[in-house]
Amino acid sequence: MPETTTQPRPVLTAGAHASLDRFVRFLETSGTDTPDGLFAPDLFADLTFPRWRVQVQGADALVDARRTTHPQQGVVRVELATGDDRAYAVKIEERWRDGGQDWYCREGFVCQLDDRGRIVDFTLYCTGDWDEARVREHAAAVTLIRP
Repeated sequence: MPETTTQPRPVLTAGAHASLDRFVRFLETSGTDTPDGLFAPDLFADLTFPRWRVQVQGADALVDARRTTHPQQGVVRVELATGDDRAYAVKIEERWRDGGQDWYCREGFVCQLDDRGRIVDFTLYCTGDWDEARVREHAAAVTLIRP
């Protein structure tokens, strides 16, 4: 019988891994450090939130959107990543501090890469931001099998 694990293992090619490393840096710094070669200038982004959807065209527009909608810097934990040199999908947990409390969200991204390894098409699905009260409410109501 195959071994069961509780932590998925990343499966990425070298090109996807390099892009993901740059992408995590971008998220953790909320766009104040956008690594060279992360986004293609003509990038298209489709951002879905719990009750809203936004699309932006261009790397600068995406960086501005991140800085505007999520200016807080934080810590990203990659839960799962899979892909190749043309595209990858990644599931993350993001945590930050704002207004005197800790915040949390979970996000799924699909990133398509151009022939230079830059993200050219970007899709986000976000749970929305959970404050400490929401995290406590969830912990009291639900027992998670995996973190």
